[in-house]
Amino acid sequence: MPKHEIAVVVLAAGKGTRMKSRLHKVLHPIGNKPMLEHLLHTVRKLAPEKTVIVVGAERDQVEAAVTDCDIVAQAEQLGTGHAVMMTSELLETYSGDVLVLYGDVPFIPASLMQSMIAARQEDKVGLVVLGFRPENPAKYGRLITDSDGNLERIVEFKDATDTERAVNLCNSGMMLIDGARLFSWLDQLSNKNAAGEYYLTDLVEIARMDGRAVAVVEAMEEDVLGINSREDLAHAEAVFQRKRRSAAMAAGTTLTDPETVYFSHDTKLAADVTVEPGVFFGPGVTVEENATIKAYSHLEGVKVRSGASIGPFARLRPGADIGEDAKIGNFVEIKKAKLEAGVKVSHLSYIGDAHIGTNANIGAGTITCNYDGFLKFETHIGAGAFIGSNSALVAPVSIGAGALVAAGSVITADVAADALAVARGKQHQKEGYAASFRNTQAEKKASLASRKGK
Repeated sequence: MPKHEIAVVVLAAGKGTRMKSRLHKVLHPIGNKPMLEHLLHTVRKLAPEKTVIVVGAERDQVEAAVTDCDIVAQAEQLGTGHAVMMTSELLETYSGDVLVLYGDVPFIPASLMQSMIAARQEDKVGLVVLGFRPENPAKYGRLITDSDGNLERIVEFKDATDTERAVNLCNSGMMLIDGARLFSWLDQLSNKNAAGEYYLTDLVEIARMDGRAVAVVEAMEEDVLGINSREDLAHAEAVFQRKRRSAAMAAGTTLTDPETVYFSHDTKLAADVTVEPGVFFGPGVTVEENATIKAYSHLEGVKVRSGASIGPFARLRPGADIGEDAKIGNFVEIKKAKLEAGVKVSHLSYIGDAHIGTNANIGAGTITCNYDGFLKFETHIGAGAFIGSNSALVAPVSIGAGALVAAGSVITADVAADALAVARGKQHQKEGYAASFRNTQAEKKASLASRKGK
């Protein structure tokens, strides 16, 4: 069977009560992307003919988050087998393979899915179960195989003998099923059990009774990591971050203290980038080669071009585009602004809704005043301009190339190229005033103290 003849069913109907959240469990983020999207990103690599998500509560949340999948409802949670039954209107006539996954198991790699597809092509194999060998098998269901490695049965822990419990090959719950037989097998499921539910695992016995073999593909424990609680979510985040840090270093990025650097799912770091401790990459960050991100900086939705230096303690917000060899220093915030090559904003400044030309220098404490409470306005600073410390540039305003703005100025009108703009109060000096002031105030203080003592 060609590998493209596959449909995917993602089970996401669980109530997620242990998350204690109004947000659907599968929409909680890992690396700033919903866990369901992590799974779907991998699923799309298979180019399935159809992807169906089975949901229960909060269906509207999933529909709003996912636009390229069919979504069906399982009004009553009557087991995993019942959940797959809910896809019958979409898949009942489908004859390709059907891969059943879980929306709260986001890290299963495409290579494992391909291995399951390959195993299904073996003679007489009608079902493939994904197993794993956890460090602590605990109460997982055990996969009992024959001497040829074919699956004979799945035994729940509570029903297992001591010998069966000693088996460390466990059931992940995910499986690949011959779609031509799927719904006839589902029709044979029974809910005559303590929970009154239809279990997908019972398909193993049904497939074998139908003369079909059941194969097992093994996964690493982290590949089938499930998320049911906030603690599980934190563990999944840690696994994701560890993998991303390792991948970044393998690709040529230097992380001086890897455990303190946090990535988003789409962070792109080129070779020879250096990232110091405590850096946080939000979504949408690209850093080009030879750039340095210094300690405790926060970047989101930005591009940092080659050779630039950011931080320490810098914040780059969405829309920031930092040019080659530019310098953004400590306690600088940049938002929706393009800084050309060689620009320096060394400390304690806010640059928003702006364009700054090549090699311009922005002094400490400079602010682009871009918002009047209703609308945003732009500031344009020409190439080679020098903005003195503690200046306020009230947008909309343009500073010409090579212009100088004196320190402490409040600029409300355009400044011509190569001009000097000074916009501050005139300094006055009163000789001897300070000494007289101190004497007068000391006498007042002494008089007050004397009155309190009486």
